[in-house]
Amino acid sequence: MKLSKIEWTEATWNPSIGCNKISSGCKFCYAEVMSKRLKAMKTPGYEEGFKFKMLPARLDYPKSFVKPTKFFVNSMSDLFHEKMDFHFLDQVFDTIRDTPKHTYQILTKRENILQKYFATREVPDNVWLGVTVEAPDRKDRIDVLRNIPAKIRFLSLEPLLADLGELNLSGIHWVIVGGESGAKARPMKEEWAVSIKRQCKIQKSSFFFKQWGTWGADGLKRSKKANGRLFLGKEWNEEPNLRVKSA
Repeated sequence: MKLSKIEWTEATWNPSIGCNKISSGCKFCYAEVMSKRLKAMKTPGYEEGFKFKMLPARLDYPKSFVKPTKFFVNSMSDLFHEKMDFHFLDQVFDTIRDTPKHTYQILTKRENILQKYFATREVPDNVWLGVTVEAPDRKDRIDVLRNIPAKIRFLSLEPLLADLGELNLSGIHWVIVGGESGAKARPMKEEWAVSIKRQCKIQKSSFFFKQWGTWGADGLKRSKKANGRLFLGKEWNEEPNLRVKSA
């Protein structure tokens, strides 16, 4: 059962919502746009739009799923937001530990808070821990992630806004690449993604191409759906493989 349109997950779980912009990848945040729509629709929890908010009533949501499910945690926020209370965050991870049949994909742009939190705590085995790297000036996030002992570590290179150059993928099991979508989207060049795929192959990191977004491989602007997911003539849906790359 797939409840999310996000290509690399099955469902989303948002125990907190809301955020604020901290780097270039945040400029045209899809979650901010969606939050405004949800507020207009009077959706519970979004009365204040994109303002950061912890939602205790949602803590047990994954427990209602009988079938093992892959959850993207906080598609509408950053789990390691500056205003996140660590006691509440502990409760989030209590739910994760209490549901070992599920897999939880956690992605952040706040690597320093991620590092601080796990300096005194262990990452559950059913957590895939990731950071976003949209431009060369954010590659330091990879070094922080690499040194956190998670069973699966991954990168979201989306929206890919520039050529990232050489990447050190040691200890990185999975790399997701995608272009930006939306009316004001910035283009992703094919050669940037080709370089990343080449490095994934050499360094044995699984490669997942999520989307072209608003700009196609031919450099033309059209709908995200029209541009699709084909890259170098096929879809790339690889997932992490621990047997290939040790943690």
